Amino acid sequence: MKLTCLTILLSISIMVKAQNNFKASQITFERVQKAYVEKWDTMSGFIKAAGFGQDFSMLINAYKSEGKLEIWLKGKTDKKYSLFRTYDFCAHSGTLGPKVMEGDKQTPEGFYYINAFNPMSSFHLSLGINYPNSVDLERTGKDIKPGNDIYIHGNCVTVGCIPLTDEKIKEVYIMAVEARNAGQERIAVNIYPFKMTSENLAKYAAQYPAQLSFWKTLQKGYVAFETNRNIPDIKEVKGRYVIK
Repeated sequence: MKLTCLTILLSISIMVKAQNNFKASQITFERVQKAYVEKWDTMSGFIKAAGFGQDFSMLINAYKSEGKLEIWLKGKTDKKYSLFRTYDFCAHSGTLGPKVMEGDKQTPEGFYYINAFNPMSSFHLSLGINYPNSVDLERTGKDIKPGNDIYIHGNCVTVGCIPLTDEKIKEVYIMAVEARNAGQERIAVNIYPFKMTSENLAKYAAQYPAQLSFWKTLQKGYVAFETNRNIPDIKEVKGRYVIK
């Protein structure tokens, strides 16, 4: 029993050090360090005032038509996510509808997560998302390149990513670092074509009828989050999203 308890304690200690080391390693990069110097005192004050505490998890919802990116946070003892801040896209690319292939300039639509922190991005700072996932690959099909390198980033140009300006990405980036450092392995990034109310779905489906079936699937995830304010149970099954 003693050996088991010791093993558990050592494992927890290693996990805590690994988490803390993530932030420490990020701050060694000049742009991240500068972002913390310029932004974190103010940001942490707002986060504390909103009641999230030092350790929080984070979720991102983005809406292409509205050009909005929402940051939702949940404190350690909170049962639900709460909207903390909303940022405007500073440029747009493509049309409504998912990304299908390399070079189509489309911003993806679907359920993703942050899979890369790039402190030396050509676009100041950037957060990569795990496009293409299995649903995207099924849509693209064989022998066609689906494209990749989709980021939330600084600067104000895009051929499929979500640009926020350098000043805004500083805030989003360091919040993501804090969430990752607190132990959140996957920060959800849900990219919707629009706010997926029934009214909007009917409106945009009339313009893009070929997307209706796919958008109805995305709407299930949107409604589940709007109802419960928690990350829905979303699986990728045989090229489709299944939301429980």
